[in-house]
Amino acid sequence: MADNLQAAYETLTARIGESTPHSDWFEIDQQRVNDFADVTMDHQWIHVDVERAKAGPFGAPIAHGHLTLSIMGHLPRPAQAATARRIEGQKMAINYGFNRVRFPAPVPVGARVRTQSTLKTVEIKGGMIEVMNEVVMEVEGQEKPCCVAESLARFVF
Repeated sequence: MADNLQAAYETLTARIGESTPHSDWFEIDQQRVNDFADVTMDHQWIHVDVERAKAGPFGAPIAHGHLTLSIMGHLPRPAQAATARRIEGQKMAINYGFNRVRFPAPVPVGARVRTQSTLKTVEIKGGMIEVMNEVVMEVEGQEKPCCVAESLARFVF
């Protein structure tokens, strides 16, 4: 196991700075926003009251910041599946959380978003390998990203 861990560490360290291709575009529709509001009990009018939101600060309803963060883990999968490189001996990956999350721009309901991820750090921790990727989510047609997060995962061997 120690040999697999060290070999995987060396493989991943060589990939620091590499970015995934952009994910496919994904539309954030009002029904998804409403469903998220129901699950999280966050029914703030800027998300769910379409008519009132038109007169609000964003001119339309916007997605919850936590909704954009929640779908962030789903979006890279198509791109990663196409370019995945198996790490020998890896049994599974565990979502370990985030170091930093920011929401620089809103996501208007009806907009399409996509992500791109860049490997930033690789460390051996407790018999696992912890990786940190910077994930940037952009909104189609907007200059500023809507979410930037340092996402942590641990690979179990």
